[in-house]
Amino acid sequence: MKDLTHAHTGLIYGTDTGNTEEVGDKIASALAAHGVVVEMLNVSDASPEQIEQFDFIIMGIPTWDFGGIQEDWENFEEQILATKLTDKTVALYGLGDQLGYGYYFVDAMGWLNERVLKAGATVIGHWPCEGYTYDESLAVNAEKTEFCGLAIDDEQQFELTDERIERWVWQITQEYLHTCAA
Repeated sequence: MKDLTHAHTGLIYGTDTGNTEEVGDKIASALAAHGVVVEMLNVSDASPEQIEQFDFIIMGIPTWDFGGIQEDWENFEEQILATKLTDKTVALYGLGDQLGYGYYFVDAMGWLNERVLKAGATVIGHWPCEGYTYDESLAVNAEKTEFCGLAIDDEQQFELTDERIERWVWQITQEYLHTCAA
């Protein structure tokens, strides 16, 4: 059985302001506390071949304005779909503003989820919608109880970011173990 400490783990992010990278750094640090080494890579510097080398892949994406996809991820769409993610485990995190853009909260994470699923990935790390106030999101399940990954609102709920990351990192370490055992 392979736990995350033995997995080749990559964290792929896209960012314009540095916020998504900063959250990625916090996730990598929290994973390091669990003995997991994380290789961080900006999506603008990534290739499908690099991504395919990882056993476990964390992907981070911000949502811009009215549901916009961060430009580097949007430019990488064809490569995502060309990446062989079958037998790969992926966890997603997304940044958004639930007050200013409540009808589009973390929509880009939902967009990314659709693409990694099409590429054959197993997605873990779904996150409860409880504790957020938004109107709509493409990143929620049909029951509107869970996001497809960790939702971060550093604009309105910055004081909850570190705690959410810690809880989510613990969650994905457990889910990864169970996924590998299945």
